[in-house]
Amino acid sequence: MFSLIESFRSAISSVRAHGFRSFLTTLGIIIGVSSTIAVVSVIQGLSYSINQQFEGFGSNSISVRSFTPRSERLKGKIARITPQDVERIREGVEGVEHITPTLGSNVGGTSSIKYKGIEAFGQVAGSTYTYQAVQNIDIKHGRFLSYSDNQTRRKVVVIGEKLREDLSLPKNPIGEYIFFAGEWLKVIGLAEPKGSFFGFSQDNFAVVPYSTMQSLNGNLLEPDIFVQLQLKNLDNLEQIKGKIKRILRKEHRLKPGEDDDFKIETPEQLTSGISDVISMLTIVLGGIVSISLIVGGIGIMNIMLVSVTERTREIGICKAIGAKRHHILLQFLIEAVVLSLLGGIIGILLGYGLGMLASASIPNFPPANVPLWAVGIAFGFSAGVGVLFGILPAAKAANLDPIEALRYE
Repeated sequence: MFSLIESFRSAISSVRAHGFRSFLTTLGIIIGVSSTIAVVSVIQGLSYSINQQFEGFGSNSISVRSFTPRSERLKGKIARITPQDVERIREGVEGVEHITPTLGSNVGGTSSIKYKGIEAFGQVAGSTYTYQAVQNIDIKHGRFLSYSDNQTRRKVVVIGEKLREDLSLPKNPIGEYIFFAGEWLKVIGLAEPKGSFFGFSQDNFAVVPYSTMQSLNGNLLEPDIFVQLQLKNLDNLEQIKGKIKRILRKEHRLKPGEDDDFKIETPEQLTSGISDVISMLTIVLGGIVSISLIVGGIGIMNIMLVSVTERTREIGICKAIGAKRHHILLQFLIEAVVLSLLGGIIGILLGYGLGMLASASIPNFPPANVPLWAVGIAFGFSAGVGVLFGILPAAKAANLDPIEALRYE
């Protein structure tokens, strides 16, 4: 233990005695660790933000959407989930608490909305009262859609804060009328703002009753409906998914062996796919920037070899007064590890700052998030670099002949 403590004391003294040289030695480690931490913090911040977005869907939900296989797209065919499909699912699937169909406007994408001569564009969807819980919408003024709104095809609408601003509506727009698809819609609710995500506003939307959207769309185009189902019991998940699949394949008249023209997914499947992509991206980018750690390790080995040469007579004196081979080996090895760890600590702090700066400089980008495993890996890798590239100089010092070392000029 005494030998270990003395080796640490000697290593710290050597680092302090050659402060500028020690800084230049650890610079490669600092750059490598800070780059790695910065990249990981930005990507993990993105991953955390995406997972937060999907939390509102709930773990007991299933989403059903249309999907056109490549072979069918080449033939000009487009798959759709129709109102008949929704009714068949509603009638034929047990264990579902409620079904939330969402129907877009015929024009697709963003739609034109007007108010007193001002025109704005936003996402307009038709859905039911359950849409509020599914999309995690809080109401700032007024109320959300009700069951009776859908039953009576009321021409009412709930809007987001961004759409309100674009139309120059009052801060409390309840009771105002906006013009969409040839009809006047009464504003009955204003949603709490959610902000932007990847540069896209989450508040530039309008929601009307599902039946109202059907009448607004008319018969110009067969609708494509996105469906979400909340389950009563999560234990029946696979059974319900299988039942939905059988119903849709029958409704779409798909033959055995033909690919499904729909997707049945859970929030876990969606987040799992995104997490796999982000994990791969983290590994690839982290591996690329960590190459500089190897360069930093080579720099440490080079300086340690120089240090062995400079201290040859000191090593000879130590051996002459009884120092063992392992004492010399430990002294130089610990010095290399101390240099690496100092570079690692500075790199972690600098990398976190760079990650926060990068996230803040990108408009509407999620804040950086540094997981503990990234800090542990960076710290451990720094120590590993010190051991790996310090062992050769330490071994050279330990193997010096004391007589030759004392005669060294």
